[in-house]
Amino acid sequence: MAEDSIIVIGGGIAGLTATALLAKQGLPVTLVEAHHQPGGCAGTFRRGPYIFDVGATQVAGLEPSGSHERIYRHLNLPMPQAELLNPACAVDLADGCQPIQLWHDPKRWEQEWRYHFPGSDSFWALTAKLHQSNWGFASHDPVVTPRNAWDLGQLLQALRPATITSGLLSSLTVADLLKLCGCAQDQRLRKFLDLQIKLYSQEPLDRTAALYGATVLQMAQAPLGLWHLQGSMQKLSDDLMHALKRDGGQVLLRHRVVGLEVAARGMAWTVSIKTPNGKALELTTPDVVCSLPPQCLRSLMPQGAGMPKAYRQRLMKLPQPSGALVFYGAIDRSALPKNCPVHLQRASKTPGSLFVSISREGDGRAPAGQATVIASVFTATAEWCGLTESTYQERKQTALLAIRQTLESWLDLASEDWQHQELATPRSFAHWTGRPNGIVGGLGQHPSQFGPFGLASRTPMRGLWLCGDSIHPGEGTAGVSTSALMTCRQLMAQRGHQLRVAN
Repeated sequence: MAEDSIIVIGGGIAGLTATALLAKQGLPVTLVEAHHQPGGCAGTFRRGPYIFDVGATQVAGLEPSGSHERIYRHLNLPMPQAELLNPACAVDLADGCQPIQLWHDPKRWEQEWRYHFPGSDSFWALTAKLHQSNWGFASHDPVVTPRNAWDLGQLLQALRPATITSGLLSSLTVADLLKLCGCAQDQRLRKFLDLQIKLYSQEPLDRTAALYGATVLQMAQAPLGLWHLQGSMQKLSDDLMHALKRDGGQVLLRHRVVGLEVAARGMAWTVSIKTPNGKALELTTPDVVCSLPPQCLRSLMPQGAGMPKAYRQRLMKLPQPSGALVFYGAIDRSALPKNCPVHLQRASKTPGSLFVSISREGDGRAPAGQATVIASVFTATAEWCGLTESTYQERKQTALLAIRQTLESWLDLASEDWQHQELATPRSFAHWTGRPNGIVGGLGQHPSQFGPFGLASRTPMRGLWLCGDSIHPGEGTAGVSTSALMTCRQLMAQRGHQLRVAN
């Protein structure tokens, strides 16, 4: 490989974005992906006439100056066709009251929360101010979790008085904000916040960083928004693949990275790869961008491969992210309730709180007159990965039935209405995505893991960089794209060049 080559590991949205940005800079960059198609947890799969989004089903960051919009503009890509979700979601607390509609118009959303959560004005005012501070800070492309002078300089340049003020709350949780605002006893509000925040933070409100939660609660409202892609979530991956190949980037699909080792006295990396025919391939490069979960580094770099002991110990202590059970179904559209939202969320003890995504007529996911229905619920990975095959299949069938019956009760469906049904478990995600134990998200956004206290994109090993859902600002396609941009800016600065993406 060329002396200035770069290898990117993992073809999810973070890895694709990093590869496309580096290729745009004219660098020789190669993306290595174990699966036969890119996309990772934001990819798709087909079952007969149906196309199912694997994990992510909605997109943020398509608005002007949003993370995806900026990157698309920088890469000279036309924006994907997408429908702005309004409401973004209908949240049913299963308490006999009307679902809470997440309206795009801030005034209409204010009317909604005033109706459902009277007396919570101070809480929503505070979270709005924190979000505005966060967004102003993020718009200046800071390097969060700085590890050298250049990183620190980028962080300091992004600071504003409002950022410094809000930073005083960096050790607080969303539950602490409720206490400060006198809303801690509003159980209905707490239940709503728990449902919404855990979708993004993997933590309940009493363990989610206040600054992170404040922005999560504003994602559906203008000037931001949540979007439903035409075709499928694969559109993002396809566009980024087009850009990186157009600009000279290389892609190795069905090639699995099985080892990383420091070479040439710490000035290069040896990347060991298993090819589709089972043969071994070794590539040497000065820079590796790893978009896999950081937990993977421990197996990719065994003792003696060049990882400092203290860093290995930190990786060992990382909290275990959640897994998910995901029901993929198809149904005649006529069986669904009239004016059924694209996204619904419902509180439930068994099988757990469900997040449901229903395809639109003509959006490319199902034949005319039919719809795909995707319902997901968090689960502990340990409950699935150590089972015997017979126990696993039995438990999987029980979980599928529980989710399906919950959907039938909620949406007034009959069991014979289903045209297709299957369930993915953490074991399924481990097999198809390669993520350890089938984890589906990044590190939980606890105050001890959020922002400057989180895992840095610049590792202590020269030339090894991280991006993805465990790096600031966290999970979601918009979040991992932002982490990829931050990492590429650091890498380019290390080489004495600038990477600027206009707002």
